[in-house]
This record gives sequence, C-alpha cells and structure tokens, in this order.
Amino acid sequence: MRRGAVRSVVVAGLLVVGGACGTGGAWGAGGVGDPTPGAEADVSYHGRVSLDEGRLRVWLVPHNEGPNALADTTLRVRLSEDLADRQEPAEGCARAGRREVVCETGPLPAHGQGRHIALVLGLREPVAEVVVRVDTLWNGDAADRNSGNNEHTVLALDTGDAYAF
Repeated sequence: MRRGAVRSVVVAGLLVVGGACGTGGAWGAGGVGDPTPGAEADVSYHGRVSLDEGRLRVWLVPHNEGPNALADTTLRVRLSEDLADRQEPAEGCARAGRREVVCETGPLPAHGQGRHIALVLGLREPVAEVVVRVDTLWNGDAADRNSGNNEHTVLALDTGDAYAF
C-alpha cells in the first residue's frame, strides 16, 4: 500500500474525530468509499491481544454483518501506555498519537470479513499490564445500529498469554 493512501485514511479519520466533517462523525464530502445514501452495515472485530516484555501484539479480523458492503473503514487501537518512539506499523496502519494507532480495513463485504490485521507494537517502558481499546474511527457514514460489537476493551497482562475479544 502506498504511504499516501495510509495518510489519507488517517487524515480522514482524524477529521471525523475532530468534528471538522460535521456532527456525529458524518463524512458527507462525497469521497471515495462513501456508501450509497441510507447504507447500513454492522462492523465488528474479533481477535486477540498479548503482552510480553514491553512488546504488545494485536491480531484482529474486521467483520461486516451487512446488509451493505463497505469500501473501507478505519479502526483505532488505543493503549493505556505510551508507545515507543520507533514503530514499524503494519501495512495500512499508522501511528496517530502517543498511545494510538489507526488502520484501514480495506473492503468489507456484506456478511463477510476483511483482511487480517497484525500489529506488533513496542511500548516506551515495560509494564505489568496494558489496557487496549479497539473501535471504529470511520465507516463511511454507514448506519451501524449495533456499534457495541465494534468497541472492545481488553486488559493484557505481561505474561505472553493471548486475551481474546
């Protein structure tokens, strides 16, 4: 994936969060990937998190229970601890702050799953535990009547064990 495309996803997501695109995170600018008017989708994430000696691993798969397909969405991973200065984010992902990474999901077919996303993130300092929050930052302004299944909070202890969500 080209760096410019990742930046576009990050900028689009940050504009939505900052409210520059209207109320309620509405994109509404007629950009690429906008759903048709009245589109509805049910985005969710399934995966696992593990922490081992300051190295956090997040593996997840985005799902869309439909009824409409989405050209792209942006998910956000927020941490309770600071990231190390140097990171090598996965393809389609970018650091968005001291404790935050955003990733594009790519196309999400109706009643299907997107690409697998695997992050290996270094923490600034080794810690005994970290809270990981995963949610949708942007979904093309599609209606999601069940947004609870795309918001996860996981406590990962520094044991190397995987915690599922």
